[in-house]
Amino acid sequence: MAETKKLLRELAGEVQEIPPIWMMRQAGRYLPEYRATRAQAGDFLSLCYNPELAAEVTLQPIRRYGFDAAILFADILLVPQALGADLWFVTGEGPRLSTITQQSDFDVLKPVEDIHETLSPVYETVRILSKELPAETTLIGFAGAPWTVATYMIAGRGTPDQGPAHALREENNVLFEALLERITLATIEYLSAQIEAGAEVVKIFDSWAGSLKGDAFQKYAVEPCRVITQAIKARHPGIPVIGFPREAGEGYVGFAKATGVDCVALDNSVAPDWAAAHVQVDGCVQGNLASSHMVTGGQALVDETRRIVEAFSKGPHIFNLGHGITPDADPENVQLMIDTVRGR
Repeated sequence: MAETKKLLRELAGEVQEIPPIWMMRQAGRYLPEYRATRAQAGDFLSLCYNPELAAEVTLQPIRRYGFDAAILFADILLVPQALGADLWFVTGEGPRLSTITQQSDFDVLKPVEDIHETLSPVYETVRILSKELPAETTLIGFAGAPWTVATYMIAGRGTPDQGPAHALREENNVLFEALLERITLATIEYLSAQIEAGAEVVKIFDSWAGSLKGDAFQKYAVEPCRVITQAIKARHPGIPVIGFPREAGEGYVGFAKATGVDCVALDNSVAPDWAAAHVQVDGCVQGNLASSHMVTGGQALVDETRRIVEAFSKGPHIFNLGHGITPDADPENVQLMIDTVRGR
C-alpha cells in the first residue's frame, strides 16, 4: 500500500501537485467529538491508556476531514512515567511530574527495558489503528525529544524558559547527561515498539529546542535526534523519521543532514521562502501555517495557506501547522485550510 499513500510518497522525495496534509494535535479539544470521548474516559491520562478510546479520538479527525495521516493519540510525558516518574495533570494548568534534581532522584528511575509494561496500551492503540485506518491514510507514531522531555522531568512542569533544565545542565552536567541518555535509550525502545505495532512513520518532537543555543543546540538537540534516528533506521530500514526542533531558527539549516531525518518540521517563526531556500534544499519539509489562523479564519487563512503551498511547491512538502492546533480553533477553519490546500 505504501506507493498509494501520499504522505509516504512525499517523504520518499516525490513532489506531488497537491501536498499531503495533516495537523499537529488534530485529535484534540477543538472537536466536540473529542471532548465527548474524553469525558467518557474520565481524564486525560485514562484516555491515553485506553486503547479503544485513544484509537477512537485518533480516527475522529480522519473521519471528519480526510487528512492524509493520523498521528497516534498519546503524550510525550508517558515515557517519563514509564521510567518511574510520577505524572498527573492539573485541569487548566497542564502536566505535573516528580522532579529529577539530584542523583538520588535519578537512581530510582526504572531501567529502559522495563518501560514496555507501562506503555503496552499505547502499542495496542497502534495495532487497532493499523487495522481501522483507511487504506490511503499513513499512521504516524511519535515521542518527545530527550531535551524537551528532560525539561519537564527536571522542572516537574512546563516552564517559559526551561530555566531549571539549563541550570542543571550547567551545575551538574554529569547528572543532566545521564538523564538525557536514559531518555534517549527509552525513546528508541518506545518508537521501535510503535513501529513493530504498525506505525509507518515516527516523529520526534523537540518542542523546546529553541532555548538551546550554539554548541548546546548541537549537543542536546541535534545529537540525540541523530542517535535516535540512526537506531530506528538500523532496526527498521525504510521507516521515515520526521524531526521537529521547534524554534530552531538558523538551526533548521543542515538539521536533516546532521541527524538523518527524512523530513524537517518547521514552526511558523521562519518564513516559507527562507525555509525553501535553506532547509528544503536538503529534502522534505513540513509546515508551517500559524495555528492562530485556525481561530481567526477568513481570507488571511486562505492567503497564507496559498503562500506556503507555493513557496514549497518545488520540493517535497507536507502541509501542516507550525505548532499544534489550539482548543479555541474553529473546526470550520480547518476545513477551509484543507479545501485551500487541495484547490477546492
